[in-house]
Amino acid sequence: MRELALRSKPPTQIPILSMLRRNLGPLFTVSVVPPAPFPQSDISLIVLDYKYSLYGVVANSEEYRLKLSEVHLRSAKRLLKLCQVNKGFYVKAGQFAASLRQTPNEYSSILSSLQDQAVPCPFKDIKDVIISNLGSDISTMFLSLDEQPIAAASIAQVHRAILKSNQEVAIKVQYPGLMQHVKIDTTVMSFLSRTISWLFPDYRFEWLASEFEKTILLELDFLQEARNAERTAENFKNNNLVKIPRVYWEFTTRQVLTMEFCEGHKVDDIEFMKQSGIDPSKVAKALVEVFAEMVFVHGFLHGDPHPGNILVSLDNLNGFTLVLLDHGIYKQLDAEFRLHYCQLWKAMITLDTNKILQLGEWFGVPKYSKYFPLIFTGRSFDSTSALGMGMSNEERRNLKQELKLLKMEDISSFMESLPSDFLAVLRTDGLLRSITRKLGVPQRLRILTYAKFALHGSSPKLNPATDPIVKVAYFRLKTSLSYLHLRLFLVGAEALSSFQKFMNFTCSLCRRYYHAMKSMQMLSFP
Repeated sequence: MRELALRSKPPTQIPILSMLRRNLGPLFTVSVVPPAPFPQSDISLIVLDYKYSLYGVVANSEEYRLKLSEVHLRSAKRLLKLCQVNKGFYVKAGQFAASLRQTPNEYSSILSSLQDQAVPCPFKDIKDVIISNLGSDISTMFLSLDEQPIAAASIAQVHRAILKSNQEVAIKVQYPGLMQHVKIDTTVMSFLSRTISWLFPDYRFEWLASEFEKTILLELDFLQEARNAERTAENFKNNNLVKIPRVYWEFTTRQVLTMEFCEGHKVDDIEFMKQSGIDPSKVAKALVEVFAEMVFVHGFLHGDPHPGNILVSLDNLNGFTLVLLDHGIYKQLDAEFRLHYCQLWKAMITLDTNKILQLGEWFGVPKYSKYFPLIFTGRSFDSTSALGMGMSNEERRNLKQELKLLKMEDISSFMESLPSDFLAVLRTDGLLRSITRKLGVPQRLRILTYAKFALHGSSPKLNPATDPIVKVAYFRLKTSLSYLHLRLFLVGAEALSSFQKFMNFTCSLCRRYYHAMKSMQMLSFP
């Protein structure tokens, strides 16, 4: 097998442009059951399919691209079946892989069906977990507890209940025996990732297995999730558009989480918004501002903002409120990383190429830093297009030629070299893009909002209660002026871009007119 791996070249090209800018899918998954035996056999079939199907085919040729797409599709279907048979952890892993930006379209489209695979655990088992964790009989703690769950995912399911105090709550209960399964399955995943890297030297996925293991272990501690929720509530206590359900600590353990029940609809439910008189663009703006504040100001980031974890609730005062759920996965960003990330956004907005290259060195990816503007803003490194307006046809052609030179080894190296904080931000940004696009909001709104909060985040953190009023006012004014300067810069850049387009159009018309007149002269004077 090793000899075969050396003789036959692995897939070297996946469409980088679409891959780098893919959106991340939701991680809404299913209940855990004992794993099916020998998933290695399915992986072996996938590896052999790639090896033999692409053997001898000229890389980057049209035939190669067609065959590669066919193998992607067959392999994705095999992985889907593997996840469906093993359920639980494997479904979570499949959705996690599908959510990554470098995942080919064939995999994402096939594995996205896993979000509808939720199968609830029997209520008797759930009841036993509640009693063993809270130490009392159900009747002594609750006036009522619905047997039918209102949601079921890969590690837990949620039931509606009413406390003795008449407070309506949502109880999240972890599936019994989950930790034992997770330990076994993460070991298997680690082995498989090493095997793939051994067979395909250009495909290094150990970082992926490591990140996923950290993610799943974070989700298993409901006490940590409760602390995350309270910290986020504190961060947004002055924001009337954000609500974090209250934690009931007396009914919360590592395996049982009891929180305030909140009504609402998924954040991408446009039909509900229209019927309720809510403007989807305002919802999108509020959503982007919330997560921009998390990243650039607080450095404490919700790691799984898919539509099922963000509700839109009717509110008499503001019209609507965003309810943030599922606080199991959070990323505490390093303070130095947060500041450098703020600087990166300012540099990308102004296309300060020297600063972008400098920050690429700090992030550990000097070779690939020129792709930052493409990943986040949709512009090439040396673009002259207006922000949020995409690239010109010429820029697209030049970029396409450049990206053809990249191989999967480059992508693996890029992802491996990035700090884990950067990977978390990338994933969250992708999920937000998916939601805002569905709400019909232009990319420009997200970019300008990020720029605004990047400026706030790079300013000194002051406390109005303890710092001198003059000092606080000075830095607030300085930040506002910086943002105004940035907006004026963008207006000027857009005006220049529009003028260039007008001049190009005028020159094109003149050339056509010249050639038309020349043709007429040739006809008139043979």
